[in-house]
Amino acid sequence: MCFDLDSAPPIPPISGAAVSHDDLVLEAADGNRFAAFVASPDDGARVGVVILPDVRGLYRFYEELALRFAERGYAAVAFDYFGRTAGAEKRDDDFEYMPHVQQTTPDGVQADVAACAAHLRAAGCTSIFTVGFCFGGRNAWLAAASGHDLAGAIGFYGDRRNERRSSRRRSSVSWVATIPGSRSRMRRRSTRPSPLRGSSTRS
Repeated sequence: MCFDLDSAPPIPPISGAAVSHDDLVLEAADGNRFAAFVASPDDGARVGVVILPDVRGLYRFYEELALRFAERGYAAVAFDYFGRTAGAEKRDDDFEYMPHVQQTTPDGVQADVAACAAHLRAAGCTSIFTVGFCFGGRNAWLAAASGHDLAGAIGFYGDRRNERRSSRRRSSVSWVATIPGSRSRMRRRSTRPSPLRGSSTRS
């Protein structure tokens, strides 16, 4: 998502909602310790949301988004990608995130997602969703195929790093997460220009 660092989610706060929130340091299975922010309704929640931020990692917008979920009855954990290279401390808006983005790996991100999902399940959530934005969108979709037993995966678009592009024809590739029953898989969808009036066909 492209917005200013001082932006807020376009969702009105619910005044007087009974929610709790806290800064956390979670630990992934590989020993990585990373920053997270949790928000939940005071009377508990059966549905939990793992929020995968944009490329800048955890900052105020995503903490506010977690609060908006909690006000509406869902537990939510937003987390930071850069524990392995920048530590688990809070950072200011001048943080140079790109050198750290370049050192992330899909396996590392998914290990952190697993730790967030485990935290939500320990708090009583029985259905877990991922919600991601841009860099986080792609990783939210990948989470559907990473063994987290998700109920759903939502991406507010995602980048296409590491996708091969043909030099002879244009194509747009996206990943669609489908979760039939309790099993997850990823389905590749390719959009190519049609020879008729520049329309597109999908396969």
